[in-house]
Amino acid sequence: MSAEFLVTEPVSPAIAAGWDCHVHVFESGAPVRPGHYLPAHRPLAQIEATAQAHGIGHLVLVQPSVYGSDNTVLLRALQATPGRHRGVVVLDAATSDAELDRLHAAGVRGARFNLVSPAGHAGDVEADLLQLAPRLRARGWHVQWYVPAEQLPQLVRWHAQTGLCFVLDHLAGLHAHLPDDHPAWAAAQALADAGAWLKFSGWYRLQATAPYAELQPAIRRAAALFGMRGVWGSDWPHTSFAPAQSPGYASTLEPARRCLAEPSFTALLQTQPPSLYL
Repeated sequence: MSAEFLVTEPVSPAIAAGWDCHVHVFESGAPVRPGHYLPAHRPLAQIEATAQAHGIGHLVLVQPSVYGSDNTVLLRALQATPGRHRGVVVLDAATSDAELDRLHAAGVRGARFNLVSPAGHAGDVEADLLQLAPRLRARGWHVQWYVPAEQLPQLVRWHAQTGLCFVLDHLAGLHAHLPDDHPAWAAAQALADAGAWLKFSGWYRLQATAPYAELQPAIRRAAALFGMRGVWGSDWPHTSFAPAQSPGYASTLEPARRCLAEPSFTALLQTQPPSLYL
């Protein structure tokens, strides 16, 4: 057949194998909680393109504190590319079973409690957790915690009470200047022994500055505690920074790359996340 009659379909690039397990998406005009920050427009397509260029094709969209329990923006992003990404939402304790099922069908696999941000969880954390726990367990969801290191001992008790999988944001708050004998380390060990997961993310939230050399001992110690139950997250779009000063995407990978030898680093990005999110 003559070349002029050949019809070719456009070839979409293959989705990269890596996972970024902590990003946020924002839509301009979406209502936000007062008293924290006003986010810039940061759509899903923007982080998809950035991540794909670095070998990351799957994202875990985490509900930002400024949207409270209104998960509309996150849900809309998940539905834009069905099955590719996953989500972690913020819930009211009275959220209906029908809504939980709708969120699950869209790709949500966890509920987040933020005890750090000014616009974080405003209710009775323990009461809300215990009310939600049976329904989260029934759907195989985990609970993602953003807490300071000093609150890790409390999580040990809640972990045992609920029987849920716990995922600890931003290196569990185990910051660069935490003393080696601080009780948080013993609590982290107890949580790890009980099956909790750790997110290697949020380096600049851990009393450290790029390139985060002072944080490396804590990263290595935490990695030894949690073993193969770890995932990485960029924390894009870095709401702690003005847009012009945001860290480069590759720089958020480097602390984990320096502290984890192969094949552990590749497992952190590729083979471990599906165990938690699929």
